[in-house]
Amino acid sequence: MYVVSYDITEDKRRNKIAKLLEGYGRRVQYSVFECRINEKKMKVLYAALADLTRDMQEGSVYIYPICASCEKKRMIIGEENRETAELQQPVIVI
Repeated sequence: MYVVSYDITEDKRRNKIAKLLEGYGRRVQYSVFECRINEKKMKVLYAALADLTRDMQEGSVYIYPICASCEKKRMIIGEENRETAELQQPVIVI
């Protein structure tokens, strides 16, 4: 899993980045996404983010890799994003 957060002042660029991230993960905060993707998809996402931020004067995008062991240890204070909580439920395929 990767956690991607951004602080972008330009509305148009920020909206493009959010739209891109929606295709890769779940929004858990306004400018924070959890992306459960493999390394290959992360490389594609990274390249797209780099392209969108190429001439950016202000702002940043942070990408944090989270190992499976660390993901299990995450702590939430308050209400968990419902979509994220549903991903944590076990799935049984018959």
